[in-house]
Amino acid sequence: MVEALARWHVVQTKAQSEAKAALNLARQGYEIYMPRYLKKRRHARKVDIVDAPLFPRYLFVAIDMATQRWRNIYSTIGVSSLVCIAGEPASVDAAVIEQLKKREDDSGHIRLDQRITFKPGAPVRVLDGAFDSCVGLCEGMTDQKRVAILLELLGRKVRVFLDVESIAAA
Repeated sequence: MVEALARWHVVQTKAQSEAKAALNLARQGYEIYMPRYLKKRRHARKVDIVDAPLFPRYLFVAIDMATQRWRNIYSTIGVSSLVCIAGEPASVDAAVIEQLKKREDDSGHIRLDQRITFKPGAPVRVLDGAFDSCVGLCEGMTDQKRVAILLELLGRKVRVFLDVESIAAA
């Protein structure tokens, strides 16, 4: 007799209902994995760091197809659907989940590489501060957190040093 094992599958949740869906699926006895990361959010000239799902509107659920009634997932509060192929739940290789879990820090958040680079001469737009909405040219990276840009101010080019988070590609 072959022992049936739970395999990972993908659940699509309703908008901003990942935590609600995870809670309700866990109450039904499913093992849930919802990878999260720390996201920088800009609002009203403030930058906050908030907890956010790595895959918005999606989470992983371990289902043993032989013993668990997987169709109950469709009627779970917060769940939109189960990702299926030809009517059967699509499985995710366990190695994918393991690799995601390996990237978690002590607080349970996925660490994302923050290597943002702007090439010299690339147009950039300032997102906040005194030069909000100004467009200039990237002159170069001073280090991993600061960028030198050239802005056209009062008829001449002015070099300004800004945080990487304060600019975006134009």
